[in-house]
Amino acid sequence: MARRLRFIGTNSGNDGCPTLYEDLDTGEVLVQGDAVTDPDDVAQLRNVKPGEGFVVVPRVLLADFAPRDADRVPMVISFEEFGGMFETFEHTAWRLETRRRYASDEETETYARFARGEDAGWDLDDPWCVSRREQSALGKRFERVRIVDNPPSLGQRYLLDNARRNSAVGEDIRNLRRSDADQLKLPEEDFWLFDSRVIARLRFDGDDHMTGVELITNPVEVLRACQVRDAAWHHAIPYDQFESQVPSTE
Repeated sequence: MARRLRFIGTNSGNDGCPTLYEDLDTGEVLVQGDAVTDPDDVAQLRNVKPGEGFVVVPRVLLADFAPRDADRVPMVISFEEFGGMFETFEHTAWRLETRRRYASDEETETYARFARGEDAGWDLDDPWCVSRREQSALGKRFERVRIVDNPPSLGQRYLLDNARRNSAVGEDIRNLRRSDADQLKLPEEDFWLFDSRVIARLRFDGDDHMTGVELITNPVEVLRACQVRDAAWHHAIPYDQFESQVPSTE
C-alpha cells in the first residue's frame, strides 16, 4: 500500500530536489536529494543495513522545513537485539547498576550457593565469559559502576563476589556507596552506555525482574549519561579495594 505523503517544503525552486515530505500516517519524514553512491563515501557510514540508501541535501533545507516538534515514541528492543549490542559496539560499553536486588540473579545456581555461604562456582568458560574475552581481546572496554548500600544487601554482596568473575574475562568493575551517589545526584536507574552515543535503559517491574530495554539516542540525554559516567567513574572504587572495606557477615 502506497504511503500518503504531504509535501513539506523545498528551497530548490521547481527543478526537483531537494525536498522534504511527511508520511501522514506515521509522521515519518522522507528526504529527496542527490543519491550518494560512491563506495568510498558509503564506506564511511555507520551501521548500514541492506537496502538503505543515502541522499545529500543542503543544511538550510533542514533548518527551514524540518519539523521542530515530535512526539517521541520509546524505542524498545528485544532481549536478543540487546544481547547483540555487546558484540557490535565499537569501543566502550559502560554500565550503571543502582538496584538493591536483581531477580534474575536469584534464579541462578551461583546465587543459591553464595546465599548458603558456599563458593559460587563461577564458570569462566560459559558462553557469556567466552564472548567477553573475545570482545576484550579486540581492544573493546567493558566497565561498570555498582551502587552499594550500607550495609550491602545480599544481592549486592553477591555482585561483589561476581566482580571477580567479570574482571577475569576483561571487565573493569568499580563500586560506589549510595550516599556518595546521592551526593553526586546520580540517577536511580540502570543503563548501558555504548560508544558514548546510545543509551540502553533497562526497565524493571516491582518484583525486580527486567522487563525491557529502551534505546535512547537523543543527544541531550546521551550527553547527560556521559556526564553521569564521568562523575561515577571518578569517585568509584575498584571492586577489590571496596570489598576489603565491607564488614564480613560472619
